[in-house]
Amino acid sequence: MAIVLDGRSLTADVLVRIARFGEPVELAPAALERIVSCRAMLERKLAAREVMYGTNTGIGEFSERILTDDQVQAFQRYLVYNHAAGIGAPAPVEHVRGAMAGRINVHAHGNSGCRPEITLTLVEMLNKGVTPVVCQKGSVGACGDLAPMAQLALLLMGEGEAFYRGERLPGAEAMRRAGIAVPGLEARDGLASINGSNLLTAMSALHVWDMQRWLRQAEIAAAMTIEALLGNLKPYNARLHQLRGFPGAVQSAANIMKVLEGSDLTTGRMKTKVQDAYSMRSTPQVIGAARDAIAWARAQVETELNGVGDNPIFIPEQDLTLTGANFQGSPVALPMDMAGAAVTMVSVLSERRLNRLTNPALSQGLPDFLAHEPGFYSGLMLSQYTADHLIVEQRMLSAPASIQSIPAAADQEDFVSMGMNTALKTGQILDNAYGVLGIEFMAAAQALDFRTFSIGKGSAAAREVIRRHVRHLDVDRPLFDDHNAMQALVRSGEILEGVERAVGPLA
Repeated sequence: MAIVLDGRSLTADVLVRIARFGEPVELAPAALERIVSCRAMLERKLAAREVMYGTNTGIGEFSERILTDDQVQAFQRYLVYNHAAGIGAPAPVEHVRGAMAGRINVHAHGNSGCRPEITLTLVEMLNKGVTPVVCQKGSVGACGDLAPMAQLALLLMGEGEAFYRGERLPGAEAMRRAGIAVPGLEARDGLASINGSNLLTAMSALHVWDMQRWLRQAEIAAAMTIEALLGNLKPYNARLHQLRGFPGAVQSAANIMKVLEGSDLTTGRMKTKVQDAYSMRSTPQVIGAARDAIAWARAQVETELNGVGDNPIFIPEQDLTLTGANFQGSPVALPMDMAGAAVTMVSVLSERRLNRLTNPALSQGLPDFLAHEPGFYSGLMLSQYTADHLIVEQRMLSAPASIQSIPAAADQEDFVSMGMNTALKTGQILDNAYGVLGIEFMAAAQALDFRTFSIGKGSAAAREVIRRHVRHLDVDRPLFDDHNAMQALVRSGEILEGVERAVGPLA
């Protein structure tokens, strides 16, 4: 059954289904009626020669230039040409599909003024797998993602390039093979296709969805490490966190204890320290803070996914045209900067626990560097180096992009969000986070192999999944294959799925 885009109910979960897993979409009938009504209003205003930004005027610094009737039709083509000015490798297909779905959802409000053929063509492109080739770099996040969205709009004129069934083709050929009619661009159509922060928002929606799965895996890794280090479990008592009141910490502590269900450590009969180091006992507070930050980022992203991000905006029921800045990416860029920093923070915590697993002075009797013959073998000594490299890169990338505005367009656009920079670097932070957490998982599984007590059901399930991909380190071997396998494993979410089958869902 197709996902209905109505302008109001697009969530990160739904966007992932469209963008990543290729589920079909359709435009809500009421949304199509709103688009038709808005277009009729725009055409009446054009006939009356009412001045409307980007429709019968130039744009940016040229907004005071009034176009002739002949220029109005041709202007949209040159507007798209001019803005298709990005650079770099093509954006991933799922990012562009997400942007297309987001743009359809903007049009669904009936405030953009484009012809319905434009929106319906985007629906058809999604459903038939025609994905425009879009350069990753070039957007400053206001007036939206103009450069990449203009490359997308080239397809609406039968130009540009597209991916179709695994091939990179000229846009006209991709549309022809898919059996999609090229609608062309008439008055307003071009600007209505490009004037929003749709690509950075789609990327952010995918990122927050992945981040929330990654945080649940961070709790699993933490539980395994705490268990291997004979941790005192009092810091994970739900009552402790309820008294403080942060919902993320309450949930994080609950997940850690759920993973540890059935462990001998939960009986209270095993000797533990009175109080463990911060990297162990403050794990719920730290991961919890990240949970709360990313939950806010997700809320902001989903507001944007369902908002009217365009300029100008037409309100047919009031016969009103409003110009403004609803394309501005800051409402998404700012929380996503924080979300990226939150992932880095949790990665730093993961590395500190890794240090305790491998450091003979801190590891509660585990072999030095988790090696079978320390001194002859070095075990996982160098795995920490790799994690440290990844974390330093994360720290550099965690500098906020949302404060890095550089004025453009002769100072007409003198504050921009740089939200695309945020979206790109957040993806890099997350990719490194998969590696850091993968290394902690590998070390925790190795450490638990040395313990003789019964471990938690969740820990056992996680270790079982890990052992399907990386074998126990009995004698030294090159570890780069293991590191890459663990990074891919965390990215896939297979450990999370295995644990949830064993202990039930982690919230």
